[in-house]
Amino acid sequence: MNVPLPDVPEVRVVGLPQLTTGFDLVERLDLGMHLKVHGPLEPMGGERLAELADYISLRGRGGAGFPFGKKLRAVAKASIRRGVRPVVVINGSEGEPACRKDTVLLNRAPHLVLDGALLAAEALGARTLIVGVTRNSTEASIRAAFAERGLSDRRGQQLRARIVRTPERMVSGEASSLIRAANGGPALPPGRRERASETGVGGAPTLLSNTETFAQLAVAARIGARRYGHTGLENEPGTVMLTISGAVSRPMVVEVPTGVPLRYVLQMAGAPPLPQGVLTGGYHGNWIDAVAAHDAVISRESLASFGGALGAGAILPIGPETCPLGESLRVANWLAAETAGQCGPCRLGLPAAAGGLSDVLNGGGQAALEALREVTQAVKGRGACKHPDGSVRFFLSTLSAFTDDLAAHVLGGGCGRETMGVLPLPGPGYEEEGIPSGEKFAVDWTLCKGHGLCADIVPELIRLGPDGYPALADASVPVHLRGRAQRAVRRCPALALRIEEEAPQRPARPALPPGGRKALGSGRG
Repeated sequence: MNVPLPDVPEVRVVGLPQLTTGFDLVERLDLGMHLKVHGPLEPMGGERLAELADYISLRGRGGAGFPFGKKLRAVAKASIRRGVRPVVVINGSEGEPACRKDTVLLNRAPHLVLDGALLAAEALGARTLIVGVTRNSTEASIRAAFAERGLSDRRGQQLRARIVRTPERMVSGEASSLIRAANGGPALPPGRRERASETGVGGAPTLLSNTETFAQLAVAARIGARRYGHTGLENEPGTVMLTISGAVSRPMVVEVPTGVPLRYVLQMAGAPPLPQGVLTGGYHGNWIDAVAAHDAVISRESLASFGGALGAGAILPIGPETCPLGESLRVANWLAAETAGQCGPCRLGLPAAAGGLSDVLNGGGQAALEALREVTQAVKGRGACKHPDGSVRFFLSTLSAFTDDLAAHVLGGGCGRETMGVLPLPGPGYEEEGIPSGEKFAVDWTLCKGHGLCADIVPELIRLGPDGYPALADASVPVHLRGRAQRAVRRCPALALRIEEEAPQRPARPALPPGGRKALGSGRG
């Protein structure tokens, strides 16, 4: 079972709304309604804007949590030193299947987001504004907002504004990926780490921040730092946008003041009273147990103290009826297939780690567990972008959070529970509009001789098992890997490998497929 989240799920609020003000009146705040609800916004100088961000402890809401005021000053300093006009970029490239809060803001309150970005652009003297988006609905909303404000990319405009569309992929949401896409390249990390504040879009100093970050800036600029600080915790004032999904009866995006108990938010969404685990921070985040979920409050500091993470604001509980390792394996296979394919830790390490977790679940014993730990340690800290580290964080958190289940799979015959598929993953066709997906590798074992060429061609989806035969990841063939997948089929010497349409998934307990170890996850040609 897999039910992807809709673009704009139900939106709720705890306490008084700030970012979601007016959502009870209309589905989308056009410019007229936006001004009626929020009022006008006066411009600010650069240092005054940075001081405001410092005073309210505004940090990036996309996961990294970098102080906004520090980033603003760095861009201003580089721009002055080089004598180059900076660029402002709104990162709305929300490619993680468990996150929808930025999509909600861009679809329902686009002018609040634009307010914050335009405020920063005027303070910096920027002449270019870019909005990165991943979805059709979001692009349509921003295009309408541009038209309502008279913004365009025409020559002669005081501020040129344009939209950059990125694929709905995990790696496309990274800052360097969006900058590369804005420069006309693929929406992939460039393989080298550069400071956007020094060299970003067109080589100019670039202020790039998350959608919610700019919306928070616009709210604070209107109501002032003192009033903004009256909401939430003293050291982390204001509200936070969260996406609640997983084993809940009502998936939702909720605006909540910092300091509200996590258990209250989970109860709102209809989570199990005693979840066996809650994934915090999304698929690059950390698991916490039921006790931590009961005691933690919504804040970066509180969640971190319990071993969790606020990250991009995704919270995913799972109930006692599903296998937590099976749920994690589904996500692990997806993370492995999301690789940018540009460095060994990502292209080879993540598929090996996902395969190692599969071996553990399928009776590989202590040797499989040790091999999995070795792979994750080899990947950690060696990637060209943040995707390997974030994925390894998820792997290691899974191993430490579910020790009893791990022991049941390593030492016994498994935990006895089915994998219900409650953690949301993208539906077929998400990778690229207009191209059908939902295809998987399959192997005819009566023909396969174990030559291994396919594992060399598509290591993201096929790896060699301990018996010399490859195992296939339990994941669809992503569009960006389809070319290599078809080449692997063509080059199979035994003509044993094929690509076929994926059958509808049913909940299933991880178990050895018919045929024993050779048939783990399918095979090899």
